[in-house]
Amino acid sequence: MTSDQLIQKIANTIGKLKVLELGRILAEEKFQLRDLIDITFHPDKPLAFRAAWLLENMFLKDANAFTDNLEYLITRFPEVTNPGCQRHYAKILMHATEEKESSPIKKQLNSLDLEATVEQLFEWMIDAKVKIAVKVFSGRALLNLRNRYKWIADELPAQLEFLMRDGTAAIQTAGRKMLEELKTSF
Repeated sequence: MTSDQLIQKIANTIGKLKVLELGRILAEEKFQLRDLIDITFHPDKPLAFRAAWLLENMFLKDANAFTDNLEYLITRFPEVTNPGCQRHYAKILMHATEEKESSPIKKQLNSLDLEATVEQLFEWMIDAKVKIAVKVFSGRALLNLRNRYKWIADELPAQLEFLMRDGTAAIQTAGRKMLEELKTSF
């Protein structure tokens, strides 16, 4: 399948089953994940969202298939402005940072400079326009990176407490869990 053919397939609304089927087909055909990452930046926001949804599901199905394209994904991460895509990128990073140290994806992630990505995660947590799910996934990814970048453990609690002040029940629950993990990790 070419990038143009994929764009045609996701140009209209699709459901979870179609996303899973497309992910399976793309994996079988060894579709270039770099090209899928590029489609997540398509000017048609709903189409870009569906591409990011597909990207996330492919990552969840086989994270190790991303090793050749992880650096490219991380490089593009700070460029994500589409609110729908932010959710999927934050969730991918959350899962990537949760991987076991011995996994190929985690080994490669540990070899990359994530400073710009960490800064973007904090920006998403601070930005009032960013959706709550993005904030929670960003917070969890930051929590997962706290041992690599020690300053995260200093900054994250204040940001979580700020979000929890007037936050929804979801952010209250997620925030309390993350704060508890931060306290017990010292």
